[in-house]
Amino acid sequence: MQLSKNQVAKLLKIIKRTYPDAKCALEHSSPLQLLIATILSAQCTDVRVNMVTPALFKRYPSAKEFSQASLANIQKLIHSTGFYRNKAKNIKEACRRIMYYFNGEVPNSMEDLLSLPGVARKTANVVLGNSYGLISGIVVDTHVFRIAHRLGLTTGKNPEKVEQDLMRIIPKKEWINVSHRLINHGRKVCSARKPCCSICTLERHCLKIGVTNLL
Repeated sequence: MQLSKNQVAKLLKIIKRTYPDAKCALEHSSPLQLLIATILSAQCTDVRVNMVTPALFKRYPSAKEFSQASLANIQKLIHSTGFYRNKAKNIKEACRRIMYYFNGEVPNSMEDLLSLPGVARKTANVVLGNSYGLISGIVVDTHVFRIAHRLGLTTGKNPEKVEQDLMRIIPKKEWINVSHRLINHGRKVCSARKPCCSICTLERHCLKIGVTNLL
C-alpha cells in the first residue's frame, strides 16, 4: 500500500511535533570527530561511542595524530565498540587520506567522503548534514530502516533503496531532521522487538507492517 502525499505530510507533522529538538546524539566538536564517531557507531550504540570518544579524541586531536598512531593503540581505546580491528584500520587509513588528499580537513562532498575507508552513504550523510549543513540525503540507520517499513514508506531491501524511496516522498528541507526524529522514535517507542504502539503518536497512521509483538 502506497501512502498518499497528504498521509506522508501528516506523519512528518506529527513526528516533528513529537521530537521538536531532535539532533545528532553523537557528541563531537568538529567534522573529524563526527566522522570517527559515526564510523565507531556501526553495530554499536551512540551511548557507548560517547563513552569512548573523549579519551580517543584527547589522545588524537587531529587527522595527523590519527594517521601516525599505531593500530594497537587505537584498537585499545575503541575496543568496547566492537569490530575494533576493522574500525581502527578504517579510521587510521581515512585520516591518512584526509591528510594526503584533503590537507587535513574532512571533505564536504559526498564523492570525496565516499572515497574514505569505512564511509558509506549513511556516514557521509551524517557528516554533511550535521557538520556542514549540507542536504545530501537521508541518514538510514537501523531505526530509520525499521520505522520506514512499518509505516509503509518503503519496501526497500537495503538502506540505499530505502533512502531513495524516502527522498522521493519527503521534502528536501526535512531530510536532515527527519532522520534525527525517526531515530529518536526508534529508541524511545518503536523498538525492534516490542514496539510500544499504545503510546505512539504515529499509531493511527501506521500500517504496522511486519509488527507482531505489541506493547
